[in-house]
Amino acid sequence: MAGMARGRADVKSRKNLVTTTVLVLVTVGGFFYFYSQNSDSSSSVEYGAKSLSHTGLGGDKDDGVSSSTLVGGEVIAVPKSIPVCDDRLSELIPCLDRNLIYQTRLKLDLSLMEHYERHCPTPDRRFNCLIPPPPGYKVPVKWPKSRDQVWKANIPHTHLATEKSDQNWMVVKGETIVFPGGGTHFHNGADKYIASIANMLNFPNNNINNGGRVRSVLDVGCGVASFGGYLLSSNVIAMSLAPNDVHQNQIQFALERGIPAYLGVLGTQRLPYPSRSFELAHCSRCRIDWLQRDGLLLLELDRLLRPGGYFAYSSPEAYAQDEEDRRIWREMSALVERMCWKIAAKKDQTVIWVKPLTNSCYLKRLPGTKPPLCRSDDDPDAVLGVKMKACISRYSDQMHKAKGSGLAPWPARLTTPPPRLAEIHYSTEMFEKDMEVWKQRVHNYWSKLASKIKPDTIRNVMDMKANLGSFAAALKDKDVWVMNVVPENEQKNLKIIYDRGLIGTVHNWCEAFSTYPRTYDLLHAWTVFSDIIKKECSPEDLLIEIDRILRPKGFIIIHDKRSMVEYIKKYLSALHWNAVTIYDVDQGKDDDDDEVVLIIQKKMWLTSESIKVSE
Repeated sequence: MAGMARGRADVKSRKNLVTTTVLVLVTVGGFFYFYSQNSDSSSSVEYGAKSLSHTGLGGDKDDGVSSSTLVGGEVIAVPKSIPVCDDRLSELIPCLDRNLIYQTRLKLDLSLMEHYERHCPTPDRRFNCLIPPPPGYKVPVKWPKSRDQVWKANIPHTHLATEKSDQNWMVVKGETIVFPGGGTHFHNGADKYIASIANMLNFPNNNINNGGRVRSVLDVGCGVASFGGYLLSSNVIAMSLAPNDVHQNQIQFALERGIPAYLGVLGTQRLPYPSRSFELAHCSRCRIDWLQRDGLLLLELDRLLRPGGYFAYSSPEAYAQDEEDRRIWREMSALVERMCWKIAAKKDQTVIWVKPLTNSCYLKRLPGTKPPLCRSDDDPDAVLGVKMKACISRYSDQMHKAKGSGLAPWPARLTTPPPRLAEIHYSTEMFEKDMEVWKQRVHNYWSKLASKIKPDTIRNVMDMKANLGSFAAALKDKDVWVMNVVPENEQKNLKIIYDRGLIGTVHNWCEAFSTYPRTYDLLHAWTVFSDIIKKECSPEDLLIEIDRILRPKGFIIIHDKRSMVEYIKKYLSALHWNAVTIYDVDQGKDDDDDEVVLIIQKKMWLTSESIKVSE
């Protein structure tokens, strides 16, 4: 197959084809359409694609035979093979693709960072091919060793080692890239810098977790996430956030190291996290103009911080004496004062502000004070596709009366029903039942995986439909971290996940996720494919997206209806996945389409001048 393998017929146009005659016509017609689309060379950038079956990975040469299956009331053609994208797409992030922006001539305001926000391709512009690893790719270094070094071949980008050589971001040593723990503001190591912040706040023993009361941190402009990496030893988890900007691959390095991280930017859209999610926000020379647009970006941090939450800011404006820095400091100080923030500590090059515990300060401000309070009908937890707003999100009545978030310290926080549970109409009994169900399910998953994994096999985990986060909670004794993803129609659940001391994001699986290829060791898909069918999106696109996200030799746990699992099994050969096991789920009730668990492992394959296969 030549070309980039762009485009596929919209799933909606193939619906309700159930008679035998139509089935035959669709199967034949779908075959010709699929291959005509994949041989299209009309796009403005064409690299060429390689079929796995032509390069020794798929056995015999593809004879062009497809099969069809009936899923969700519609006939879907299943290809015998899926082409491999060109090597130059080995780091493709479909919804953060600069080439897409150039080709479609999107009119974006660069000053507002719109070019770093998500812009997803339409179905006809998607690359329906498997993303290849770079030449020489190796199974990643295992955690915790990976915090300090990774294989250079896996992320063959060394410009940051040169550009940041005086700041100890990273150093190239032979076949590895080593991370000494430095950063733009903490050349001597993130561990010492973190301890200095705790000391400034008078936390016991200079421990940043403050007796378990600080658990969730947002690190804005995180670099290669050494700050977040060194927080983990204090039982503090950071959402390390950075765009795919001039420091390309910084988030890719973070995830390769086994550190929680996410591609995102403070641009025009709200960050995909609910209100009151973090005890601490951090910016170390993150190059953000906090005064722009009436303090819009600082107000977004305000939305995300819990009552009494801190913002640690290390930047020249906090200490420099030149006229411009002093002007910025004066204006920023005036802004945060109107936002009811106070200085908790200021030392050397760092200032730490603290938010109020209640709404009292907001209500005492003079009429007309800016920034204003948000309208009473504004939902601070609505994030997907919602623009940031230059207003202060007041606390709920419950938080105001409690004079804080009312959360238990970590680790009790993980299993204690949070106060906001009532906001999503869940009872304590429902919460506890959910924990018990997922504790048993995770036990079953791991018992089936036992022959395939060692204690350090899995580090980066994604729960593709996290509900209340109980899948992640059941993994508390494993040395893993979990990106909890909730669908757009359940985004209110995400605040419960954060209130449990976990992290996550909102996402619609009809689109590609904001991460680099090969960044997760395990994906858990509970009824995700059934949901995709209900949304009339393409399950094949989702399978290709899962393959993009998953590391070679990584695992997928698919927990779904039997008919859906049978459909997915038809793709195993084309995707070069192996079925590890399949078993029935005991639901304790009659069901027309009972649930099944299918555990899959992705094979290792490389494309270069010669093809190597390792199973």
